[in-house]
Amino acid sequence: MKTYLWTEDPIKVFGIPNFYKTHKYERLPESVRNEIPSLRGMAERVPGVRVGFRTNATAFTVKVTLATLRPHTYLGRGCAQSVSVMTGDRPISFYAGTFCPPNYDSKTFQETFYKSAVMEDVTLWLPRVEKIEEVEISFPDDGARVEAPTPYRYSKAVVYGCSTTEGCYSSTPTNDYISILSRWFDMDYYNLGFSGSALGEPEMARYINTFKDEMMLFIYDYDDNAPDPEFLQNTHEPFFKIIREANPDLPVLFLSKPDFYLWAESDKTREIIRRTYERALAAGDQNVYFVDGETMFGTITEDRYLCTVDGTHPNDLGFYRMAAAIRPVMEKILASVDGVDEYQDHLKNYRPEDLVCLRK
Repeated sequence: MKTYLWTEDPIKVFGIPNFYKTHKYERLPESVRNEIPSLRGMAERVPGVRVGFRTNATAFTVKVTLATLRPHTYLGRGCAQSVSVMTGDRPISFYAGTFCPPNYDSKTFQETFYKSAVMEDVTLWLPRVEKIEEVEISFPDDGARVEAPTPYRYSKAVVYGCSTTEGCYSSTPTNDYISILSRWFDMDYYNLGFSGSALGEPEMARYINTFKDEMMLFIYDYDDNAPDPEFLQNTHEPFFKIIREANPDLPVLFLSKPDFYLWAESDKTREIIRRTYERALAAGDQNVYFVDGETMFGTITEDRYLCTVDGTHPNDLGFYRMAAAIRPVMEKILASVDGVDEYQDHLKNYRPEDLVCLRK
């Protein structure tokens, strides 16, 4: 039997800022936690963490040990503490299954998965709200090949925002809108969503600028955390200007909140975001984009009320509709970066029989 820890070659970890420099499971360094104390408790909560490898093994076992494990309001173990597995080369991959702790006393849990003998990528999506202590991947066939995962086609999108950004209430780690876009476009990312705590602090903008050499796109959607329109007015454009000053050619995508129709001041907050976008355009900035949150969940006749858990936080349907609304703009952005034609050609050449996931 071959066994690898997630920190060992050829296994690779995606989604943790500076992981291979600091070897720390955190998305905010101590310096930022000191500058923004309200985010200290979320620093070691790293949504969007993925573990990848390539193999022709027909079976493999994933064992995960959590450093933390606690109940969360509205979040069952399948949502907050689960691991989801996708098999198949990106951007086409198959859902192989999800597993989670059997109870809140079991920090170590495992599952065996089965696939075809095709040499292909496997991606593990780790729990969203817990700190991970260890991930171990075992292959019962000693002759199976295990290699480094295929690099993502697009470098990192950095996404900053609220609980919706963080993926709160998606049923599995794969189903929030950023994870969906990542799979559709074969795009790596850092998720800097902070539930109830993203307030457009300039210190956060400066931290995001430390990723300038690897950041391909910045997505910006924290208005649901702004306590009132005046607060958003005073923070939204200044935050963008800090990003833009350090990244003059970086595509920036502005989003407004998708639960638009439930809040009396949604018109005001949306217009604040739109003004940031329009002023940038008027100043000659051709690398800014805007998606109106009111369009994301669909119309009343399309049952938009089915898109949230509690009137605010998207469920899986809401996240899917968000991703679908953002997708055409993403295609424009990526066309300006690298072109989308090759991506579309890849889909045309896809053969389902090559990537069959076998379940037992």
